[in-house]
Amino acid sequence: MLFVTNAQRHRAQGALLQGIVLMWARASAGVLPGFFLAAALVGLVSWLLPGTWESTIMVGLLAFFPLWIGIACAALRFPSGGRAWLCLGIAAVAGLSLLRLLQASGWVG
Repeated sequence: MLFVTNAQRHRAQGALLQGIVLMWARASAGVLPGFFLAAALVGLVSWLLPGTWESTIMVGLLAFFPLWIGIACAALRFPSGGRAWLCLGIAAVAGLSLLRLLQASGWVG
């Protein structure tokens, strides 16, 4: 096929635009809820290690950024942006809620 019709060109442009929108939806899910999920995971590990949480803050800060980037990259593996937002949002709320519950119960300082 040597010639491309306008209809074929419009379909290809529409598919490209849809793919770009899907990518940005998943990437933003990795950035926003992924940030809070990484903070919750680092907080849980910092508080559950022996000693005070202040003694583990440097290790937590060093581990936070690679963990956040890993979550953002994993968000791109979701089939849709809505599913990425839902799963990462629920995980972030659950992790932060668990931190708050542990703090309220007195298990962590």
